[in-house]
Amino acid sequence: MEERHAHWEKVYQTKSPDAVSWFQEHASLSLEIIRSVGETSDAQIIDVGSGASTLLDDLLTDGFKHVSALDLSASALEVARRRLGPPNQNVTWITGDIRAVDLPEQAYDIWHDRAVFHFLTDPADRIAYVRQVVKSVKHGGHVIVATFAHDGPEQCSGLPVVRYDPNQLHNEFGPEFELLEHASEEHKTPWGSVQHFVYCHFRVPY
Repeated sequence: MEERHAHWEKVYQTKSPDAVSWFQEHASLSLEIIRSVGETSDAQIIDVGSGASTLLDDLLTDGFKHVSALDLSASALEVARRRLGPPNQNVTWITGDIRAVDLPEQAYDIWHDRAVFHFLTDPADRIAYVRQVVKSVKHGGHVIVATFAHDGPEQCSGLPVVRYDPNQLHNEFGPEFELLEHASEEHKTPWGSVQHFVYCHFRVPY
């Protein structure tokens, strides 16, 4: 756990936010799916592995009042905090490892994760992740998870990943999670290469 923490601290301390492969000027597909849920501005949303993502900016611009940002790297969250300026007071900042962080029970209407789950190469870590979802997302809530697709990269930031198709990703969460929709994304990195992602939108069991 300490090695992983040190890795991500180094990334965000030595690289600008737009110099990493996962950078998006706007998280367009994530926003599209979140908006499609139809939640009110009072919805509780958590962005897992938020890093320095501009998703926070766009959620606040959309009028959402209760947004939480979780990341293993405090440096990453500080980048986002500084970028947002005063609106950062409307964000709950959580520094911690998704496998072990103490999240509130039945708290979130929407759980969003772009590019955390695929780093969990140990099945025990994936089980711990799903337990966190079951614990902290409200019954009937929405879970949006994006990973590298089956034809995506085999590594990210020098670390191994697990690639998925929609059925494989659904299997990790289990049949009690309803797969509402899935989508593909061709993400263009800042240096022009293309990475294939798969997005799955689940509903948590009632």
